[in-house]
Amino acid sequence: MKTLKDAKVGETLKVLKVHGQGPVRRRIMDMGITKGVEIYIRKVAPLGDPFELNLRGYELSLRKADAEMIEVE
Repeated sequence: MKTLKDAKVGETLKVLKVHGQGPVRRRIMDMGITKGVEIYIRKVAPLGDPFELNLRGYELSLRKADAEMIEVE
C-alpha cells in the first residue's frame, strides 16, 4: 500500500482511499482529498513536513501524519 507520505516531488498521484475515522477523516475529506482526485506533489519542506500539494485547482499544505492516511496509486 503506497501512501501520500511515500510520494516524491513532481509526482501526480490518484487517491484510492482515505483511511482514518471520525473528525480526522472528515477534515481531510473537507480539504478536497477524496477518492479519485489527482494530487500533484509541488514541494516538500526541508525536514519532510509539511507537503505542498496542488489539487482541484488550489494549493494545500498537508502534514506528514495526515499524508500517511491517504492511500494513492
